[in-house]
Order: sequence, then structure tokens, then C-alpha cells
Amino acid sequence: AGGNAAGTGARIALLNRAARAEIEDVVRRIEKVETAVEPRFQEHFVDAMAIPHASDAFPNLSQAVALPERQAGEAGQDSGGRRRRRRA
Repeated sequence: AGGNAAGTGARIALLNRAARAEIEDVVRRIEKVETAVEPRFQEHFVDAMAIPHASDAFPNLSQAVALPERQAGEAGQDSGGRRRRRRA
């Protein structure tokens, strides 16, 4: 069953001091990674969302999980000659 995870977390933080202390500790250890400095971040991100990865072979992954068969011409098997649109 789905729920309101943010609301549940807020309730826990308000009602449980130990949980609130743990949340505060985790928040202090968060490291921000600025993705906007990598011009091709969006491309890398979208490729990584594919299962299996759209452009990296990850040859050992098939030993851990069953992968769907790749279709001819799928990303990762082509020459890499993608066309990119220019921003206006």
C-alpha cells in the first residue's frame, strides 16, 4: 500500500527524539554533488536509468541478474554517433 512517506517521516521526527537525532546526524553528513558542472550529465543520467545500462556494457552484471536480450541497434552497440540538438 502506498502512503505519504514525507508525512510519515515528519511525524517520526516530531514524535521520536532518537529518530530526530539520527536524522540530524545523517543530514550533517550529506555531501552535495553539483551535477551542472558536467555538460553531459543529463545524457549519462538517462543512459544509467536503462536496465541494462544503455551505453556501458557492464559485462559481469549478467552473472548477478538475468538481463533482457539486447536488440540490434540498441544504444551501447552502435557507433556512438548521436546527434545533439543545439540550445537556442
